[in-house]
Amino acid sequence: MAVVLTHDSYGKSRVRLTKVERHADRHDLFEWSVDVQLRGDFLPAYAVGDNRMVIATDTMKNTVYALAADQPLASPEAFALLLGQHFLTYSQVSSATIGVQADSWQRIEVGGRQHSHAFVGGSSERRVSTVSANRSSIRVTSGLNDVLVLKTTDSSWKDFHRDQYRTLPDAEDRILATSLTASWTYVRSTDWNAVHATVRAALFESFAGHKSLGVQHTLQAMGAAVLDAAPDVDEVTLTLPNRHRILMNLAPFGRENSDAVYVATDEPHGLISGTVRRA
Repeated sequence: MAVVLTHDSYGKSRVRLTKVERHADRHDLFEWSVDVQLRGDFLPAYAVGDNRMVIATDTMKNTVYALAADQPLASPEAFALLLGQHFLTYSQVSSATIGVQADSWQRIEVGGRQHSHAFVGGSSERRVSTVSANRSSIRVTSGLNDVLVLKTTDSSWKDFHRDQYRTLPDAEDRILATSLTASWTYVRSTDWNAVHATVRAALFESFAGHKSLGVQHTLQAMGAAVLDAAPDVDEVTLTLPNRHRILMNLAPFGRENSDAVYVATDEPHGLISGTVRRA
């Protein structure tokens, strides 16, 4: 039976990189997870087991560590671009996709001052970047994953569709909680760290200040706030899963619940996503 290989790519995933950059007055810590995926002239390896053009995934891993040693790690985006450009120096590679996920480490405060070489982790937030590069174009996407945000008021959910299966009542005021994932693309090369900080602040400020009539309503407001604050950003995609807080019925225990005690649930949850771009 004749068959055709219609798609192929391969690479190395979750290359765990820790780097300490030691300065006279402080140490800077980076813990990143790097993914590499290549496409190119690798058909003989699939068709007849001819591996002469195949760059071993172990070589990809070693390249991550070697290039990380060559210069300071300015940003996930800059390092992903460096890796992508390196792999395109191989004649058999037609495109490279590099993903970088940064763990969140913050300096420990001692006596009201940030410590020079001690850090605390544990936040679920991850800064991410993906670079997709070929010989004619480069696309850079930045983002953040798994950021828990919650506000205790200024959120309603009412007047939604009624049918025989609806049981949820209108909510004039409720807790709005979500685990935010956001990604955005650029119209130009830029100061990656500054734009990331600008977008992050715009997302948080919009979430906090928006009088929400539903998660969909808040999603568009947050996307619009990003585009207004960051001219270098072309579009932003947001994913907002509901992390429900359900008012607990305390009547069986002879108590009244005055919007104070809730049950926190995350399964099942609503999942709202959307992309906002410039018109």
